[in-house]
Amino acid sequence: MPRLAVAGTTSVITGAAAGMGAGVARLLAARGARIALVDRDAAGLAAVAADLPGTGHTVHVVDLADDDAVSVAAAEITASHPHVQTLITCAGSSMLGSLDQLTMAEMRWLMDVNLWGTVNITQALLPALRRAPAAHITHLVSIYGLAAPAGRIPYAMTKYAVRGFTEALRHELEDTDITVGAVYPAGVKTGIVLRGRYAAALDPAIAHRAAVAQAAMYHTEPADAAARIVEATVRRRARTFIGREARLVDVLTRLAPRSYWRVMRRPLKDAIDTTTAVPTGPAAPGRSPEA
Repeated sequence: MPRLAVAGTTSVITGAAAGMGAGVARLLAARGARIALVDRDAAGLAAVAADLPGTGHTVHVVDLADDDAVSVAAAEITASHPHVQTLITCAGSSMLGSLDQLTMAEMRWLMDVNLWGTVNITQALLPALRRAPAAHITHLVSIYGLAAPAGRIPYAMTKYAVRGFTEALRHELEDTDITVGAVYPAGVKTGIVLRGRYAAALDPAIAHRAAVAQAAMYHTEPADAAARIVEATVRRRARTFIGREARLVDVLTRLAPRSYWRVMRRPLKDAIDTTTAVPTGPAAPGRSPEA
């Protein structure tokens, strides 16, 4: 598969206001790409745009769960960028809580953000990608699109769904000039679990303790993850693992598809505990959703 030459072409990046999305934008801009930055965080997008090398970059403030807003944004992007070559979907959020603690509305919200937002922007930009001599779509999945932990049912559902969407789309487009890849990050220090949502029925102190325990297991710097995502996109790879844990979990779930949780349960014990009371300690911070 020939590598993409990104100079002079456009990369559309969702979740570009911070974290891996912002890092990917900077790296691709440094290679000469024009960037269409997409996120709901206007201030964050403006800051990233101001820091990008090169010219021709555009900012698109949009809630990816809003169908009409996505259609408008896609039209704006294609009007400003005649050579859309890559789409990289980094936008997403998290949700903490057991099934007993969650409401259907909370789970639907996360599905709208993580799955339907990804599907929405991909479908809207597919005609523009078809016009490119060669194009690639990169969807960020998660280690939890390989293995489903307790206490993260909504998140795992969305990521397994994104994985299925990505693989099916790859097969649909196999006779075209568009390739499709999935990236499986594990333990990237973006703070998503600390800024994500938790079930309204969950004690904030318990939610904070679980989120901190999960975040403490993350070791990969966002800049390092961004570099891997860029290489996966330029090389048009079908599957990319970020972090040693991602490769280990991939092997584990293949070798023990019915019993892998026996191995994963112990290291995740504190991160999935959403019931044990916190006797003392500072109050947990308020929710701050990231999408």
